[in-house]
Amino acid sequence: MRDLSRCVIHPPVSHEGFASLGVPTYRASTIVFEDAKSYTNRKYRGPDGYTYGLHGTPTTRTLEAQLTALEQGERTVIVPSGQAGITIVFLTVLLPGDHVLIPDTAYPPCRGFCENYLKLRGVEYTVYDPLIGARIEALVKPNTKLIWMESPGSTTMEFQDVPAIVKVAKERSILTGCDNTWATPLLFKPLAHGVDFSSEALSKYVGGHSDLLMGSISVKDVALFRRLKDTMRMIGIGVSPDDCGLALRGLETMGVRMRHADAVATDIARRLVELPAVERVLHPSLPTCPGHEIWKRDFAGASGVFSVVLKPEANAVIEEAFGVLKTFAIGASWGGTRSLIVPMAIKADRVATDWTDEGVILRISVGMEDPADLWADLEALFAALAVPVLAG
Repeated sequence: MRDLSRCVIHPPVSHEGFASLGVPTYRASTIVFEDAKSYTNRKYRGPDGYTYGLHGTPTTRTLEAQLTALEQGERTVIVPSGQAGITIVFLTVLLPGDHVLIPDTAYPPCRGFCENYLKLRGVEYTVYDPLIGARIEALVKPNTKLIWMESPGSTTMEFQDVPAIVKVAKERSILTGCDNTWATPLLFKPLAHGVDFSSEALSKYVGGHSDLLMGSISVKDVALFRRLKDTMRMIGIGVSPDDCGLALRGLETMGVRMRHADAVATDIARRLVELPAVERVLHPSLPTCPGHEIWKRDFAGASGVFSVVLKPEANAVIEEAFGVLKTFAIGASWGGTRSLIVPMAIKADRVATDWTDEGVILRISVGMEDPADLWADLEALFAALAVPVLAG
C-alpha cells in the first residue's frame, strides 16, 4: 500500500484490554458493508440496523437505549429538538381529514404548528382545558386520531389527569402523546400510564448545561417506532453523534441535579408566598397549584421549574426591577446549571379557558448555585416589585 492510501485507510487496532466508562462518539455519514450483497440487502436491516449515518450510530443507539430503559418503553427515537419530537409524532399519526386535541397549556410552537401547518393541510385541531380529565370525551370527534397532553404546562403549572384521558382515548382507539419535559422519566413515566408517545426536550434536564438542542420520543409499541422512523427517514431527520455524547454525559448527573433543584425550588416557592408583590405561587407542592392532588398521586417529585403570579400593580416596574438581579439570568428554556427567570404574559394566548389574573407571571428555573445567593437575588427583586403594591 502506498503512502496516499495509508493516509486514508486506517489500520486495525486491538481493543483487547481497553474498557472505558465513557461512551465512544461514533461519527459517520457513510457506513461501509462487508460485501456487495450486504449493501444490496441493507434495507432489510430494519430500523434498528445501521445503513447510513443520518439514521444513527452506536452513540445514538446507546442514548436511545438508555432513555428507553428510563421510560420503561420498547424503543426511543432521537430528534433535533423538543419541538421536533412533537411535530414528528403529529406528522406520523395525522392525515388530511383527521382531528387532534391539544391542551391550552401546550408549548406555544405546538399550537403554531397546528394552526400554521396542519390546518392548511386539512387537519383539524381543538384546544382543550388542561384540567378537563375524563370530560375530554365530549370533545372527541369521529375523526379524532390523537390526544396530546403536556403535564404540567411549563408556565401555568396545570397538571393533567393523564390516566383519565388515556382511558377515554383507549376506549375509542385514539392514540395519546405527552410532553414530559418538565418531569423527565425520573418523576413521571407516561408510558406506564398507558400513553402511546412520551416526548421530551432533551435540551433541558437531560443536556443539563444549556448548550444542547435535542428531543426524544419513546414508545412501547414497536410498530409505532417503525412509523416514527419512516417519517424521520422520509423528511431527512437525524442528530449529531457529538450531541448524543453530550446528552449521555448529562444523563449521568441528571438525578442529583434534579433532586437539588426540587429541594431548593420547593423551599423558595414556599417562602415567596408571603411576599407582598405575590398574588400566588404555582408550585405543585402547594395545595393552591392547579392539579396538586394529581401531582401527589402520579408524580415522584417536582423539578426546579415553577411560576409566580404577581399582583397587577407590580407590572409597571418589572423591567426596572429585573435590573437588580445578580445571580439569576434572564433567558428561555430551563434545566441547566444556571438559574433563570423570565416574565411571561399568557392571558391573550388562552382560548379554551380564561386566565383571570392580570399580573405578569414570572417563570423561575432553579439551577445549581448556592441557595442563599438565589434567595438574596429574589428578595431584592421582589422588594423592588413590591414598591407600587405597597404604595397602592
